[in-house]
Amino acid sequence: MTLAILPCMSTTRCLSLVLALGIALACMTEGCSDQGAVKSDAPKAKASSSSTPPLVSGRTGGTATLPPGLPPVPERAGTGDAALAWTAPATWIAEKPSSTMRRAQYKVPGTAGDGECVVFYFGPGQGGDPMSNAHRWAEQFTLADGGPATSAMKTSEVVVGGLTVFIVEVAGTYKGGMTMTAEPPVPKPGYRLLGAVAPGPDANWYFKFTGPDATVNEQRAAFTSMVGSLKHGAS
Repeated sequence: MTLAILPCMSTTRCLSLVLALGIALACMTEGCSDQGAVKSDAPKAKASSSSTPPLVSGRTGGTATLPPGLPPVPERAGTGDAALAWTAPATWIAEKPSSTMRRAQYKVPGTAGDGECVVFYFGPGQGGDPMSNAHRWAEQFTLADGGPATSAMKTSEVVVGGLTVFIVEVAGTYKGGMTMTAEPPVPKPGYRLLGAVAPGPDANWYFKFTGPDATVNEQRAAFTSMVGSLKHGAS
C-alpha cells in the first residue's frame, strides 16, 4: 500500500491527513477485519466436551455404573427374605463383586484357563424375562462361520425346590459383554456359556458362567450342583 504525502493547506487538513495516515498504518499492520465491531475482553467459552458414560464391565474395581435404563439397586434390596441363596462349589474362588448389581462372582479354575461365574441381581422387578436374557447372552457369541450363535442356543427348564429355573447354553467365539471403554472386547474363540435364570422373591437372579470350552465342560457338574442348591431366603 502506497501513501501519497500531500502538502498541508491548512491546520485542519493536516490533522485530518495525520488521522487518515494513522488508520491506514493500523490496517496495514493489524488488519481491518474488526472495523465496526466491539471487541470483548471476556475469554471465549471453551467448547463443551462430552464423554460417553462408561459401560459396565466385569472388572471395574467397584466403580461401575448400571446400564442405561436401569435404576440403581436399592440399598439392602435382595437381602434377607428377598434374597436367593446357593452353595458355591468348593473349588471355585470367591472374589469381591465389582459392582452393586453383582451379588457374587467366582474365578473358576480349569485346565484350559480360568473361567468366571457371575451372579447378577438388578433390584426389585428389574432384569427382564429369562428368554430375553438368554438371547442377549447368545448374541455375545458368533459361530465358526461368523453367524450369530442364537441359532445354536440351547435352553431348558429345571425345577429346584419349587423354583422353575431357566437354563441356557451357547458356544462359539465369545465377543464379551459390555466394557468400560469404546474399544471392542477381544474375541475369544472356543468359549462356552452356561447360564441360569432363577426367580427370586422380588426379581430374577442371573447366573452367567463363561470360560474356555474345556474349562466349562470340566466344571459343568459343579455349576449344575450350584443351581440345584438354590433356595429363597438368606443362606
